[in-house]
Amino acid sequence: MKKNFVMMFTMMILFSLTGRSFAQSPDQLMLDANKLYQEGQYENAIQSFQKILSQGYESGPLYFNLGNSYFRTGKLGYAIFNYEKGLKLDPNDDDLIYNLRIANSRTVDKISELPKLFIISWWEGIVTSLTITGWSVMVILFYLILIASIAVYLLIRKVQLQRFAFMSGSLSLAILILLSVMLFSRINREASTDYGILLSPSYSVKASPDSKSSDAFVIHEGIKFTIEDHVSDWDKIRLVDGKVGWIERNSIGQI
Repeated sequence: MKKNFVMMFTMMILFSLTGRSFAQSPDQLMLDANKLYQEGQYENAIQSFQKILSQGYESGPLYFNLGNSYFRTGKLGYAIFNYEKGLKLDPNDDDLIYNLRIANSRTVDKISELPKLFIISWWEGIVTSLTITGWSVMVILFYLILIASIAVYLLIRKVQLQRFAFMSGSLSLAILILLSVMLFSRINREASTDYGILLSPSYSVKASPDSKSSDAFVIHEGIKFTIEDHVSDWDKIRLVDGKVGWIERNSIGQI
């Protein structure tokens, strides 16, 4: 019995090790998926890109390629969803922005957004121009400049250098405060606002979280909305024109 147990335990270890050695790396999967895409095997390319995501790897280019694959198969909702996921990681990627614009032009629903005050639109544009990581890097950079300016002012006795360090430190402090406000605004925006994309070809949004509830309005794949609440398997959504309703969670992709 002991010998059999040892043999089984050894086989389990060997199987685990060999399984890891035969597992494809994300880079290799990316190469394979891109090759499949170029050959027109879009469904197989999607599977390879999804394998990379299942291993815990994310990037703007990965979502860009996955979105392109879905676009080629005619799954507009999934294409837009992946473009949006990519822009969440890299909001200034020109390729993602362009392809998302093309995909949005193919959607059925053309909804006009409720007008916002100029100052609100301007502020949101600035806050969303960088990711949380981007704003964090800026904050750290100007914090280091501030510390360096203070050190120069305290340690070096030359009047000109002290004057320069004082001006540099004052400017860095002002910019640091502004950047910190931007960072916390971005963090608050990410934490308090959830967005979703309809993945189903069309959906009758309900007036309440119940499949037997009356229909509020109909939306089509690719439309983007805000997710405001959750009840069981239902999400409360709000369109940019102010319409509100409930939709089953398995029909949407949360960005």
